[in-house]
Amino acid sequence: MGGILTGFAIIGVVVAAGYVCARLRIGGPGAQEAFNRIAFFVTIPALLFTIISKADLGALFRAPLLVQASAAVLAAGVFLLVNAVRLRLPGPEATVGAVSTGYVNGNNIGLPVAAYVLGDPSVVVPVILLQLLVLAPITLLVLDAQTSGRLSWRFVVAQPVRNPIILGSLAGAVVSGFGWGVPDVVEKPLELLGGAAIPMMLMAFGMSLHGSRPLRRGSSRAAAATTSAVKAVVMPVLAWALARFAFRLDDAAVLSAVLLAGLPTAQNVYNYAARFHRGEVLARDTILVTTLASPLVLLTASVLLS
Repeated sequence: MGGILTGFAIIGVVVAAGYVCARLRIGGPGAQEAFNRIAFFVTIPALLFTIISKADLGALFRAPLLVQASAAVLAAGVFLLVNAVRLRLPGPEATVGAVSTGYVNGNNIGLPVAAYVLGDPSVVVPVILLQLLVLAPITLLVLDAQTSGRLSWRFVVAQPVRNPIILGSLAGAVVSGFGWGVPDVVEKPLELLGGAAIPMMLMAFGMSLHGSRPLRRGSSRAAAATTSAVKAVVMPVLAWALARFAFRLDDAAVLSAVLLAGLPTAQNVYNYAARFHRGEVLARDTILVTTLASPLVLLTASVLLS
């Protein structure tokens, strides 16, 4: 328990530092965007490369990943059922809502939680790869078809190639898969850059909380409340049931599965919604509400399952 509380305290202090910087306007109005862009294009790819290049790829893609994938699909199904019965959102908005309930923030929050709470940042890597290589292309394909009336496979296929996080992950997978060694002149700078990823992500997250106003008038409050409840509560419960009873994982793996499922909705979902100009408010509000709720969700899960 002490280690878990210490891990959350470390995360909380760095997030709070980011919030204070935003409130005091340290770094100027573009500081958050600069942190996010540097993390996206430089430090996160470096971190994932160094983690995956030393990882046992066979150990990454086992039952825990199936738990996360199954929980995400079931959570999306719960939302779509509620939407069909009560909300009745148009197709693109329903897609954004469904994705919001199962697409977790594996980078900005997941990596710090895995590093400081679970003690192993590689735990979240399979989830990141699943989302970037499978869920993201499917989401883009569906939204493209719903908004344009046609399928643009070229647009969807090009996304992974243009994503530095995917490229860094794939490069690490190649190195690990072939058993290659990385020269110190390459590895050491990447480790140094990767070490900056988690602090930058947490500070950027703290900056994003300043001035946020979720569920303000004019937004689809019922839809956002539904997606937030499914993401923050239903998905972790589904992950617990699947890990405990369907896959019969040990206690440590069950805790890991629940904590990963309890992560907030990823910022990527808003980016996908903004790309097609549909469901942007729903995505934004869900991200914000689940992000604010995630410390309580994760801490509660840690207390109950430790």
